[in-house]
Amino acid sequence: MGQAGVSSLSCGNMGYRHETRRGYEDLTELDARLAALPVLAQRPDRIDARTYNLWRRARGRWGTPLRLQFADLKEMELVLADSYWVCVDASKNDVPVIAWVDLEDGDRSALHTDVACKLNYYHFAASALRGRCLRRMEEALGARLREG
Repeated sequence: MGQAGVSSLSCGNMGYRHETRRGYEDLTELDARLAALPVLAQRPDRIDARTYNLWRRARGRWGTPLRLQFADLKEMELVLADSYWVCVDASKNDVPVIAWVDLEDGDRSALHTDVACKLNYYHFAASALRGRCLRRMEEALGARLREG
């Protein structure tokens, strides 16, 4: 794992904490892990425009990667990079559980349009995390951006 700072948001039941912590320097290790692990299933998916736009604002403010921690999702953390978003099991050395890959925003002509992507499942129960991860991400980034 690299030694550069990663913007990190910790989201508890009553709020969040923003901090800089050690993490992936250039995401090379996580990129390699995503490429090497077998995908149990891959499905076409869409990221809601509101969610994607919120992430773009956060990326503009804090850079990438962003790492989100959620109290109610046990050891699961969300790593948000430019080309993918991946939910990892932090207690198992960041093993990917579910990932939004191939984000197709290059030809996006309007802010109200959803972003097409592919959803990779690396764990048999990953589908239970999809909606929860995105909702917690919206809550965390929205709260932090409102505070400034």
